[in-house]
Amino acid sequence: MSITYKDEAGVSGMREACRLASEVLDFLTPHIQPGTTTLEIDRLSADYMKTQGTRSATIGYQPGGYPPYPGHLCTSVNQVICHGIPNDKPLKKGDIMNVDVTVITPDGWFGDNSRMYLIGGEVACSVQARRLSQVTFDAMWKGLLMVKPGVRLGDIGHAIQTFAEGNGFSVVREFCGHGIGQRFHEGPQVLHYGRPGTLEELKPGMTFTIEPMINAGKRDIKEMNDGWTIVTKDRSLSAQWEHTVLVTPTGYEVLTLSAGSPPLPDFVTATKT
Repeated sequence: MSITYKDEAGVSGMREACRLASEVLDFLTPHIQPGTTTLEIDRLSADYMKTQGTRSATIGYQPGGYPPYPGHLCTSVNQVICHGIPNDKPLKKGDIMNVDVTVITPDGWFGDNSRMYLIGGEVACSVQARRLSQVTFDAMWKGLLMVKPGVRLGDIGHAIQTFAEGNGFSVVREFCGHGIGQRFHEGPQVLHYGRPGTLEELKPGMTFTIEPMINAGKRDIKEMNDGWTIVTKDRSLSAQWEHTVLVTPTGYEVLTLSAGSPPLPDFVTATKT
């Protein structure tokens, strides 16, 4: 997949698409409660995208070898690592869930992001679940803080891997972040593990996602029969957070931010440099 470098108009288009993607999650947040089904969350997202003037990038999405994806978003609960398909099973207190939203604007720009949700609040979830979600969030930001011209993708992956594994968790290796623009997936591939000084060099105008998938147990995965859902092989909990980031001439700009975005970790002082 080739890398595209956004000019001023492209950066403007990406800022708009990514803000709107984040605002879908803002809208959904108060609805994500015990007793709600992921199918209802999917319906709410579709309705809200219509009010924005955007549309879902996932509904009907069919890369080679896959069946068409049936949801307007992905809802990955507990041991589901990614690509969880919305269904009619109610969420329970103590569940954890990733909601992954990608929108397309009328101008054809894609905005992609995801957040974790602790169903019933922190007090309802286990210590391990809370810690896994927080470490994954922090790991994503450790990767984002590495972004600037001249850095290599292996530096980002190394920062995420060493932080996650240093906290006793494992990093999924079969799925990665990706370039994004007027295509859902473009170059580069952004691994969440790696060696410093390796892989593609970052240059201004690149836009890509950083979206680590971190498991409480081993990193091994299993694909379910629906052709999409990926779960932990050992049935341990998994968490994921995702932002889309722009490489600026002097550093980074996190694009998928909005009024309802979660507070920054203590070690983050700026969302753009």
